Amino acid sequence: MTLAIAQLISSQAGFWEKLEAMVTWDSMADEQVMAIVREIIDAVKQRKDAALLEYTRRFDRRDIINVADLVVDQARLKAAWHHVSPQERDALNHAKARIEAYHHKQLNQSWLYEEADGTQLGQQVTPIEKVGLYVPGGKAAYPSTVLMSAIPAKVAGVKELIMTVPTPGGEVNELVFAAAYITGVDRVFTVGGAQAVAALAYGTATVPRVDKIVGPGNIYVATAKSLVYGRVGIDMVAGPSEVLIIADGSTDPDWVAMDLFSQAEHDENAQSILVCPQSDYLQKVRQAIEKLLPSMERRAIIARSLERRALFIQVSSLEEAAQVADFVAPEHCELSMENAMAFYPKIHNAGAIFIGPYASEALGDYCAGPSHVLPTSRTARFSSALGVYDFQKRSSLIYCNAAGAQTLGKTAALLARSEGLTAHARSAEYRFGKV
Repeated sequence: MTLAIAQLISSQAGFWEKLEAMVTWDSMADEQVMAIVREIIDAVKQRKDAALLEYTRRFDRRDIINVADLVVDQARLKAAWHHVSPQERDALNHAKARIEAYHHKQLNQSWLYEEADGTQLGQQVTPIEKVGLYVPGGKAAYPSTVLMSAIPAKVAGVKELIMTVPTPGGEVNELVFAAAYITGVDRVFTVGGAQAVAALAYGTATVPRVDKIVGPGNIYVATAKSLVYGRVGIDMVAGPSEVLIIADGSTDPDWVAMDLFSQAEHDENAQSILVCPQSDYLQKVRQAIEKLLPSMERRAIIARSLERRALFIQVSSLEEAAQVADFVAPEHCELSMENAMAFYPKIHNAGAIFIGPYASEALGDYCAGPSHVLPTSRTARFSSALGVYDFQKRSSLIYCNAAGAQTLGKTAALLARSEGLTAHARSAEYRFGKV
């Protein structure tokens, strides 16, 4: 079967408009989903644990009687760690060490400086007290998401990390529990979907209320996070996974085809984009796709994803390819080319940049070091990868003595009066004797 993968040519009329239409993902457009999620959130707010039990029975097909069945204690997490194979423990430990080392570089420190008149200004950095970590557990289970979210939180100094993970049909992924154990997750609950987000945001007798919720999920989870924002903080509202590969034609087409597959196998809404100046190389990658697809275990999902959302783009030059990448602002941007280290500064909008043909996106998903929780749906234009800074708060520090209050107060009073806020002005003036 020959896949019908869309292709655009940058020199053709209407290119940018067509590109925008093909990469735009409006996850919040489904009013039916919005209505369902609102109903779930309201039920959890009002009926707490009873609603959690009801939705877990219905959506996860679990025959559970009481809310205690949703609680996973530390002994169970430890048992999972010993249950997985030695090779899996080694892999988790290797990834953990690399992710910790990377995120320790991100730690912000408090600072303070003093001016000539004795005024002191600065910033106090403190960790968020309590964070909820949502880990998907539907079509696939993701121990890597535990590592990529829990480790930055722990490095930041988060005092309590609460994890929720659905277990459809009661099926548990031991690696997910093992990852929770070695990363120091404090409490785990086997609940998922919008009901898990609602429980973390509003709290129940069993699930504690948190200050921020992080982690990816399906459209119901994403919608729920958007609706509880303000009650709690959130990391982002994530859409389907995506990769944009810029190729100069020097990489083995099989490598590029497999990198496109690695995104497409997530789900049918994932997007895989290849950008190259050479039409013959685009054709070689198409041929590699046809050759390799029959060997893929998730070939049905890959095929649907590629036909629904994949895109091949022929550009006039690598410089134009960089412009396309910045317009798309992809979650993952691979530079599969020679001299990639010299080229990567041209990319300004991307969640993560993979430099050179050997830096496959899969390495970033599991063990390179940076978190794989990344902005999607063109939000890399204004947001960044999950990191330690997402788990830290910054409080401004302002100290004044009498001399500083006079110097600053005169300016503050003048500006306040210009805005008609005389109480502001007089508040400042009282400090230096003008009443």
